Amino acid sequence: MTTPRTSATTHQRGRTLEAPRPEREWADNALKTAKTGHYLPVRASLLRRTLLNRTAFLAFAVVLLLAASILLGSYTVTIPDFFRILTAHFSGGEKIPGASFIVMESKLPRAVIGVMIGLAFGLSGGLFQTMLRNPLASPDVIGISNGASAAAVTAIVIFGATGPAVSAAALGGALAVAALIYAISRSGPAGSRASGAGGGAGNRLILAGVGLAAALGAVVNFLLTRADIRTAADALVWLNGSLNSASWDRAGVLAAALLVLVPAVAILSGPLRMIELGDDTAAGLGIRVNLTRLGIVLTAVALAAVATSAAGPVSFVAFLAGPIARRFTRKASLPASALTGALIVLAADYFAANLAPLLLDGTVLPVGVVTGALGAPFLLWLLVTANRKDA
Repeated sequence: MTTPRTSATTHQRGRTLEAPRPEREWADNALKTAKTGHYLPVRASLLRRTLLNRTAFLAFAVVLLLAASILLGSYTVTIPDFFRILTAHFSGGEKIPGASFIVMESKLPRAVIGVMIGLAFGLSGGLFQTMLRNPLASPDVIGISNGASAAAVTAIVIFGATGPAVSAAALGGALAVAALIYAISRSGPAGSRASGAGGGAGNRLILAGVGLAAALGAVVNFLLTRADIRTAADALVWLNGSLNSASWDRAGVLAAALLVLVPAVAILSGPLRMIELGDDTAAGLGIRVNLTRLGIVLTAVALAAVATSAAGPVSFVAFLAGPIARRFTRKASLPASALTGALIVLAADYFAANLAPLLLDGTVLPVGVVTGALGAPFLLWLLVTANRKDA
């Protein structure tokens, strides 16, 4: 006489075996091949597929916003006219009076530079935040942008620099401050070398950056008080971050820098994933931790510096891009951070140039004012949520 099985377990030679559960097998492994009949793990592949889909959506959104920035606004251009203008520009054909100049000398370089500085800031913030495992670790917070600002304002007020000279001064200031911050973070209380940017050295880097940012902000304010009204006005426009001075020359320099720095990010992304696991684990996997971290810092600083030199310190883009991309893709992703940065800059610039004048009686805002207005409440929200998690 046989009895019906009422339990999910069976007994065999004194051992208790759990009967297979198809639903759990599907959840954990989930894919049975037709050729071999074996289960293959697909959790990681599904995660990668979802990440790629969400990243592709971000890329599509960037293309849409880029098109809106060029075609819409205070001066609208139809799609056929846009392609006629492009064709005429590159082939030397007949130009459309007025429209060709507005598109090729104002709208298009402005939008292209907006995309590139957004990509650069997003990658820079993503590198710092991933390496240090801290959402506050961005060029805006740790003083890199302040170094560029102090050097640029010094060049404008004291030496009367304009144009490329200001950009070069900003680039040099950002690199110098980054070197100083890194040197401070790598030294212990008694000059000993620190190990592990994820721990004490990482916290020192952020604290050193915040302290230097405050000091450099004081330097900028002092210089502005000593400058005449016109020079101070020029410096303030640059300090707020603006795309009004966008040109093809700046776009070319920025594109050349990104052609070097973006492949460097791709090379460093693999070791960066290992460093996320901890210094000891990364070293055990054959990663040269200190050299890799130095390369990441140099690349991230260079990205922030070239973006700042092209358009000024556009506030909080590097800070916002990483956390927003992480919440959207459900995973830390440098490409998603870069695309999110481009979206933030394009959306903020469209609002500043086209919608703000309607709301503020004709006042055109610099793009940095809009991103700063977005970043300040986000920073407060991030601090509040972090305190709740700690509690």
